[in-house]
Amino acid sequence: MRFRLEDIEVFFPYESMYREQLDYCLEMKRALDAPGHAVLEMPTGTGKTVCLMSLITSYQYARPEMGKLIYCTRTVPEMVKCVEELKRVVAYREQCVGPEGGKILALCLSSRRNMCIHDRVMEESDREAVDATCRGMTASWVRKRAQEGAEVELCDFYENYDQNGTDAVVPYGIYSLEDLRDLGRERGWCPYFLARHVLKHANVLIYNYQYMLDPKVAGLVSSELEEDSVVVFDEAHNIDNVCIEAMSVQVSRPILDASTRSLSSLSNLVEEAKRSDAERLNAEYQRLVSGLAASGAGGGGGGGTDTVLANPSLP
Repeated sequence: MRFRLEDIEVFFPYESMYREQLDYCLEMKRALDAPGHAVLEMPTGTGKTVCLMSLITSYQYARPEMGKLIYCTRTVPEMVKCVEELKRVVAYREQCVGPEGGKILALCLSSRRNMCIHDRVMEESDREAVDATCRGMTASWVRKRAQEGAEVELCDFYENYDQNGTDAVVPYGIYSLEDLRDLGRERGWCPYFLARHVLKHANVLIYNYQYMLDPKVAGLVSSELEEDSVVVFDEAHNIDNVCIEAMSVQVSRPILDASTRSLSSLSNLVEEAKRSDAERLNAEYQRLVSGLAASGAGGGGGGGTDTVLANPSLP
């Protein structure tokens, strides 16, 4: 259905909507008008995701100067559901207004483990291993060694992306994680780095909480996004747990033992450096004194030489 809500036209991809859904859309619209923060709640299964996508994308369509919609989810399945609803909304809008209604760029961003298409990296079992293997093929120092002739393995998908993908224009569309992987295979580009490159051009971003809340990740991904973007946290009651997790560090006994051994080794190296420096300094001092004595510094008399040797300084 297509209807007006105050001063904007809303494209809702179903024939009817519940009264609660209309109230939800109205409260969202007023929050966007304010602008400001809003906390909205609807029971599970009442269609809040499609309401949110319909209202905010309609708001963007009516007011092109509006910033991005950044939709933060907890899990990949929730991300997939969100993309499905967004595709349904935009398809209906295009049906109503023609090709102009389909001009939107929306994409998902997730970890390397969920986006990588390199066969050897995908064999790794956990996220940390995938990240480490990927960095071992794409880090600048690794690529520099390869340019110098060292036998190191590089990622062909990243190399192709670096040569051609950084200036590429991604067509309008709504790209799920699988869609991005398919695009990467088709063009021979790394989907993960391609998605990060296209972020600033997208109208809608869908990614995990950590990309917005974790300072270590947000500084790399979200720091350059427009200040007037609309940020939505789905299942927002989980934010406190995500923040605690992002700012916490788990240290196991093996890590503590390894750290103790490393500190001991470092202490031994520092002490050895101190001894070596002291020996070099003393040798220089002895050579200086010997040189002064041999040159007869301080005059011809013995008393003058004794004075210089007691306080050796160059004239």
